[in-house]
Order: sequence, then structure tokens, then C-alpha cells
Amino acid sequence: MLEGPRLAPLSGSEPDALVILIHGYGSNGEDLISLARLMQPSLPFAAFVAPNAPSQLPHMAAAYQWWPIETFSMAERAAGAAAAAPALDAFISEEMKKAGLTSDRLLLVGFSQGTMMALHVGLRRPEAVAGIVGISGMLVAPESLEADIRSRPPVLLIHGTQDDVVPVRSMDLASSALATVGVPVETHASAGLGHSVGPDGLSAATQFARRALTHS
Repeated sequence: MLEGPRLAPLSGSEPDALVILIHGYGSNGEDLISLARLMQPSLPFAAFVAPNAPSQLPHMAAAYQWWPIETFSMAERAAGAAAAAPALDAFISEEMKKAGLTSDRLLLVGFSQGTMMALHVGLRRPEAVAGIVGISGMLVAPESLEADIRSRPPVLLIHGTQDDVVPVRSMDLASSALATVGVPVETHASAGLGHSVGPDGLSAATQFARRALTHS
């Protein structure tokens, strides 16, 4: 079972929502939980957890990966996401069960390889989550999405215009593919930003999360 750092609700009460943050290649849950601390004041009723990916990079104690990157090919990404999906899917189900929450109280937030995992798993779960935030990532295996999709939660894609790791055009390609299969999708481009999340992107993510998780 995956595990990583956690934050309890600022409200001090039992969680009314859960935010799962999914880190990128060579990172870890501690890195992503820093975003949770910035989002937490706007979501005081939510618990946060940032699991470490299933495997470590060789000879790097605190660096994890959802799948190894060797060729940077679309086929490698599709196979890697598919192989890692069961572990993340099981983690999500177990966390929701422990918290006593339904899927509409869950937000997935991914960065880079974590975005690929969030989209791959979140859109294939039978019950729609409250929303998915994908930062500096891409949609893997878009050609199979129409056949595989099982739910259509709202999605926010955030990307720096100067990203030299995952090109910003990946955001537009993902947005188009998601819209084609009926997924409500928003985009936010951070001008001049590289492979990171800036204050404007974090603000957009937090506002999206509040809309998705705050009871009407």
C-alpha cells in the first residue's frame, strides 16, 4: 500500500473532503504536501495526503517514480501509467473508505508524471471524483480514452508557457482530447513559467478546488 505525508483538516473536525496530491518523477510526497499547506487555509474542512509512488529511483533514497522513464515515448508513458494505475486506484479507494467519504468529496491534484496518473486513474473510476487538477503534465493514451472513460469529472489543466520538460502544447492537446469525450475542462497558462507551479497557478488550483468541494 502506498503511503506519504498527511495534513488533517484545519477545522479540527473530521474531514468533509479529501485532496490527494500525486507527485512527479524523481520527487516524493513531502514535496507535494508543501502545495497542500498553501491550499489548506481555503479548504479548512479537507484532509490532504501525498503518497509516495511505488518505486524509488536507483541510488536515490527520497526520489520516487510512478514508472521508469527511459525513452520518453508515448508508448512508454501509456504502458507505465497502466502498470502503476492499480496501486494508485487501490490507495484512493482505501483512503475514501477510511475517511467515510464518497467520490464527490475527493479532489486529485497531480504534477508532471503525477498529472498523467491523476488523469489516467481519475477518468477510469466508475464514480466521478469532485475534480482533477493537472499541473505541468499531459494526457497519456488519448486514443484509448473514449473506450476506457468511465466518469467525467471537471478538470483544470495548469501549465507554464516556458516549460522545457513537458511542452505547454501538451495542455492544449489534453484539453482538446478531454473535451472531445465530454469532460468539462478548463486551462490556465502561467506566462514565462517553466516546469513548476507559480502563484497564479496555485491560486487557480485553489479556486477550482473550492468550487469543486464546497457544499452549495
